Amino acid sequence: MASPLRGRKVLVTGGAGFLGQHLCARLRDLGVTELGIPDLPDCDLTDQAQTARLFAQARPEMVFHLAARVGGIGANRKHPGGFFRDNMAMGLNVLEQARLAGVEKVVIAGTVCAYPKHTPVPFREDDLWNGYPEETNAPYGIAKKALLVMAQSYRQEFGSNFVMLLPVNLYGPGDNFDLESSHVIPAMVRKFVDAELEGAPGVVLWGDGTPTREFLYVDDAAEGLVLTAERYDAPEPMNLGAGFEISMRELAEKVQRAVGYPCAVQWDATKPNGQPRRMLDVSRAREQIGFVARTSLDQGLERTVTWYREHRERILTRERLNR
Repeated sequence: MASPLRGRKVLVTGGAGFLGQHLCARLRDLGVTELGIPDLPDCDLTDQAQTARLFAQARPEMVFHLAARVGGIGANRKHPGGFFRDNMAMGLNVLEQARLAGVEKVVIAGTVCAYPKHTPVPFREDDLWNGYPEETNAPYGIAKKALLVMAQSYRQEFGSNFVMLLPVNLYGPGDNFDLESSHVIPAMVRKFVDAELEGAPGVVLWGDGTPTREFLYVDDAAEGLVLTAERYDAPEPMNLGAGFEISMRELAEKVQRAVGYPCAVQWDATKPNGQPRRMLDVSRAREQIGFVARTSLDQGLERTVTWYREHRERILTRERLNR
């Protein structure tokens, strides 16, 4: 059956980014030929005038708002103001221009970081407002949560069909492997692969290894976005995840096996753990849009390790040029 997105004008903010590239590939497979992908620095979505110009040029019927300033615990601790400002500004500008342009639907990528620090596991969408987010990424999480309020308010006042997803940590080929700003899986993959190639006796990982996380392979996340665009029109946010929980120690063991380098692992407990536990209740996505993650963590890690090995020299060269 042909996708209802086929033949539509679709704008993907952040389309040149990690998730955006995988989503755009999926949209092209579905027959979307008029695909708008703004490219920084040509279009700065934190700038109101540039965002308005983008919408005037693209004239989209459907928007996926994926553009965000993101990073791991270290990046969030170093730039809390910038993370709040940029994510808030991008969301404000994109949703307002979508309203003014009469866009039929906007799918907004939120974040699991919006949940309170001590949310009972599994996280249910109704728990979103029951406390303050984990401190190290609270500015980012609150900026994203504010966009949910904006989306629901615009729906109430203007009839805007804006919907929000709350995805867990994503990973996969094409991720950010810069140790100063990456998330946990690409950071672990890089540390183990680099240790192997450099003959290092071991790696140092952040925290004490006890926190738990849930991970969603990037191609599964892209499919979830598509299904949301096709099937979900409700004001309530919807979790997007794989429905499992794994500790950082167990994750490190899996990454090490995927790399195949049995070196020593040292946990640096002076570094922050972040949120103690993280796992989503994914029943709403399963019931409302029929979404079930297809890629196992072991499969996804193997593909991610392979991709990093193949692109490592290019990544290192780019980092040297940018610093």
